[in-house]
Amino acid sequence: MHNLKELKIWNKAIDLTVNVYKATASFPSEERYGLTSQARRSAVSIPSNIAEGAGRNSPKEFCNFLGIANGSSYELQTQLVISNRLSLLDNDLLDGLLQQIDELQKMNYAFQKKLKE
Repeated sequence: MHNLKELKIWNKAIDLTVNVYKATASFPSEERYGLTSQARRSAVSIPSNIAEGAGRNSPKEFCNFLGIANGSSYELQTQLVISNRLSLLDNDLLDGLLQQIDELQKMNYAFQKKLKE
């Protein structure tokens, strides 16, 4: 088992989630059950799956949950790009969020590789 508070990837995923909540707060009310909800659920899924994997009994199980978290990061990336193309999210905000996602994806890949050694 891993101490979540010491996992840099988990902390960065929490930061991303908070930023996604802030970015989607200004989305129109008709998107409450559409893109707003989808993006937030994808964002929350990332640190949640990292946390669940950290609590598992083997590196193999942890890798599985890191893979699910990574899938959620790609889902979030897609939803944010769609939001931008619909003019719900400006370019600067999108770029910052995509940079955070890219960093998390690289960390995730490296962490999975380390766990498989």
